[in-house]
Order: sequence, then structure tokens, then C-alpha cells
Amino acid sequence: MDKKLLFIFPGQGCQYLGMGKDLFQKYKSVQDLYALASDVLGYDIAKLSFEGPEDQIHLTKYTQPALVTHQLACYYALCEESGKSILPEMASGHSLGEYTALTVAGALTAEESIRLVAQRGELMSRLGQGAMLATTLTLSDAEEIASNSYCSIAGINLPDQTVLAGKEHDLEQAVSLINDRFPKKRAIPLKTEGAFHSYLMMEAAIEFNEHLGSTSFLIPSFPVLSNYNGKPHGNDAQSIRSKLFFQLFSPVQWVECMTYAFDKSIHDIYEFGGGIGSGIEPSEKKPNLKGMIKKFSIYLKQEISYSGIINLESVMAAAGQFKD
Repeated sequence: MDKKLLFIFPGQGCQYLGMGKDLFQKYKSVQDLYALASDVLGYDIAKLSFEGPEDQIHLTKYTQPALVTHQLACYYALCEESGKSILPEMASGHSLGEYTALTVAGALTAEESIRLVAQRGELMSRLGQGAMLATTLTLSDAEEIASNSYCSIAGINLPDQTVLAGKEHDLEQAVSLINDRFPKKRAIPLKTEGAFHSYLMMEAAIEFNEHLGSTSFLIPSFPVLSNYNGKPHGNDAQSIRSKLFFQLFSPVQWVECMTYAFDKSIHDIYEFGGGIGSGIEPSEKKPNLKGMIKKFSIYLKQEISYSGIINLESVMAAAGQFKD
């Protein structure tokens, strides 16, 4: 299979009750992964992910380890179904997904990754305040709004899709400014427990840095793009720790990540884990990042091949592409 693969992993917002159950029933590697995750976390993450209670899986301190475990489960299932270890040319994760990307690259073990994101999620939940706002503003227009409303740029997902974060009353001011100055643009509140990737995450980042400092990082076996600057992580542990520290209160540079990958002529993209859509069963879900990637490929006038590895059906379909 002569392809240059890009593996991508989504962030919070694509978790749902029942995710992973279909893979758990079929693959030994997935069963072992959930057993490991439960041992690390001190509670049954399989039961929480498959059975709920539903309100818990949407709490940040549970969402983050549940989603990373599911992303790894999708990857493990693909390798088990195809009968080989499959590695990409490059990987990238959107916010939380960066930890899964680093794990697949061997910079973190699954045990370390799950423990780390559980600590990250707990701190973001406990110390978080404020909210987030998705807009259809360009970065320059969003910066104009942010600078006049005490808000932060929290993510640059597309050239015309920028996320703002801040305290609730400051975001209300931002919406008012958007309506006045850019009446054709949209501003949509996001369901989060805080103003992630903004100055309001500084306290959480300072505490989280202690956990980063006590975690062992190895050299990634392939380039993993950093949300902090859109470039590959370096080959030393301290550089990785530093970028993950800054990631908590800095904007997600997704446009930079995808621009870097596309500039390297990597257009065969596989998204792992999570799922969105109104359907209840895993088979009814759709990949979270697909629409955003497709829009960006049109913006750059680049053709891409895109596959979502998010449930049993998609694992089995994709595995046939990798079998000899």
C-alpha cells in the first residue's frame, strides 16, 4: 500500500454513550485496553462508556479518558483486524486528540496517556470557568472582536472558523460586537465546562505541568504535529512537555497543522474515534472532523482521500485496504 498516511484524532464534543461497545465485543486488544484503562483510572471505564450514566460521560474529567481510550481502541482494532501494525507518515490530534497521536507514535504508553488525560480533564473541570464560542469569523476579524471584549482566540479551525473563549459576560459582549460589525457572521455557543485554550486555563496548566514533569516521554516514531505551533514535536521529552503545557491556554492551531501536512503532500487521511450525529448506535455515527477537513481541502484546492475509523463497520472496511 503505497500511501502517505495522516492519522488524526478529534477532541472533546464527539463522545457519546455506547462508544466502543461494538469493538469491545469483537477484539481482544480492545478488551485488554479497556481493562488497562480501568486499572489506571480506578473505575470501570468500559461500563461508563457503554452504559453511562449518560450525564457523566459528558463531564470533562470523564470525557477525556473515555475518548482517548476509544480512539486507541479504534486504532488497535484496525491493527488486529488487518493483522499488522499500521503506522502513518504523520499524525495530528485536535486538542485532546494530540495525546492519542503521541501515544500511537510511541511517545507515551497507553497507560501513561490515559493517566495524563484523566489528570488534565480533572483539572480543567475543577478549575475551569467561562465558556467558548464558535464563529465564522476570519482570524483577523476574530482578533478585532477579542481585543475589545477581554476574550481569547481559542482555536483556528478553518480560515473562516475561529473559536473565542472567555468569561460568560465577555462572550456576550463579543456576540454583540459580532452582530454590529459582522452581521452576516454566525456565533454559536459551545457546550464546554470552561474557556479551554484561553488565559482562564492558566491555573489548570500550572498544576498540570507537575504531572507532565513526572511523565516519561519517548521520541515519537513519526512526526506528531503540535497544536501549539502547527509543527512536529521535537525529539526530546522536555520540548514535548513544554508544548503540551502551552497547549492548555493557547489557541489550537489546526489550520497550521493541516497546512503543514498538506504541504508535505499527505492527503490520505484516517480519523480515529468518537462520533457525531443523532443516531444512537455506533454504526449510525459520523466522523467529527471530516467536514472541517473537506472544507479545508477545497480551500487549498487539494484532493484528499478520507476514512473515518470510528466503529466496527468502518474498522472492517478500512482493514481490507491494509491487508496484503
